[in-house]
Amino acid sequence: MTANEKTLATFETRVRQMILRFQELKKENQELYGMVEKQEQDIKQLQAKVEQQQNDYDSLKMAKMIEITDGDLEGAKDRLSKLIRDVNRCIAILSDEK
Repeated sequence: MTANEKTLATFETRVRQMILRFQELKKENQELYGMVEKQEQDIKQLQAKVEQQQNDYDSLKMAKMIEITDGDLEGAKDRLSKLIRDVNRCIAILSDEK
């Protein structure tokens, strides 16, 4: 085997190794792209879920506000009136002590 033949054989071996490595990297690249795509789909689903949960929360918050406005308004007025009477009573007591 001459020097040129050895060089050529070495070159062939290196080219085959490069082709094999290229194929391995190509396969790995495809797997990684698949993983990225799956993660993006998961992110989109989670974002949609978060958005739906936020909408549900906003709806519940609005319903609670309406509920308080309708049913608890009289109770709130009564409590506020009682607080005002208590404050007036305290002011009267403090005024008498001077």
